[in-house]
Amino acid sequence: MTAVAGMHFSIDAWDPGYGSSMEAEELGRSQAEVELDVEVPEAEWAPIDPSPVTPPQAVLFVDGVRRIDARVWIDDPAGTNSASIGICASYAAGVVCCCEGQAHVVGTDVRRGLFTVAPQADDIATPAGIYTAHRAAAKEDKPLPVVLSSALQEQLAETELETAIRARTAIDGHVRDDLLVVDGPLRGRAHLDRAVGFIKSHQTTYLPGELNAMVGRLGAHQRTPVFLMGTTWVRHSWYLRLPSVGGPPWSGVVRVEAAPHLGREQVAELANVTQSVLGRFASVAYKDSRAPQNLYPIAGLERDLRHRLGDQQFVYRALRLAAAR
Repeated sequence: MTAVAGMHFSIDAWDPGYGSSMEAEELGRSQAEVELDVEVPEAEWAPIDPSPVTPPQAVLFVDGVRRIDARVWIDDPAGTNSASIGICASYAAGVVCCCEGQAHVVGTDVRRGLFTVAPQADDIATPAGIYTAHRAAAKEDKPLPVVLSSALQEQLAETELETAIRARTAIDGHVRDDLLVVDGPLRGRAHLDRAVGFIKSHQTTYLPGELNAMVGRLGAHQRTPVFLMGTTWVRHSWYLRLPSVGGPPWSGVVRVEAAPHLGREQVAELANVTQSVLGRFASVAYKDSRAPQNLYPIAGLERDLRHRLGDQQFVYRALRLAAAR
């Protein structure tokens, strides 16, 4: 907290290049239907302290990265002098396993893709690899860049899912139980056992005013009760405060998601496990510009995956050579 001419203010620890951990200028009340009486009655909502739990033998962190390598124009084969825009992107997913006091990568998958609405699009072979064509459907209510970006994100999410499944198979036999932490919403992966989504930043409020204010008063490792919410999909959720030093009221607050089919006792037990586990991996500001929400295993995995995407200039030159053929 800093004082200047009588004004008190806090500095968001996040690097401004990543936006903010809480996008206040965009924060709006969600239209999601929220059920608050999942774990305790709404009238009994209060911060929940950590409780004794049996920690999982391993914690698996799943994440992905994406990079736009080039924007391309795809000519109309009918010779109409028109062209359709597309994007060539590299993307990768990986899983890091934290067990027995160590962290090791147990699976990665690097892919390259061409994303466009052009029906004549085909794969692009380059010295840096093949850009597999993915044809998206144009939408009248969405700009083309948004459509293409969404198509890329869908492929990245699918790659993350496949990589997570393979990673669990790889450790099966020497890990009895684990917790799978997906960096981002759990959508499309809620069928995975013992899985949670880990949301680092907040653009929307889901709780009514008084309960939403309670989130800002959570202490380190405390969480809210579990609630159920539904938008275009349904999931359980709770807020959790990671250990942090100073900052604005929501500093260190993350939102965790779990599958909607879990029973009350199951989801409460899972929420208790996240209290016990996730805080151990919280980063600090002098090591990570998105501390404490960007957990150490996720930050390390992101660095590894970006390296695996290859040198951007080499990839760009490879695309230019392919286009000149």
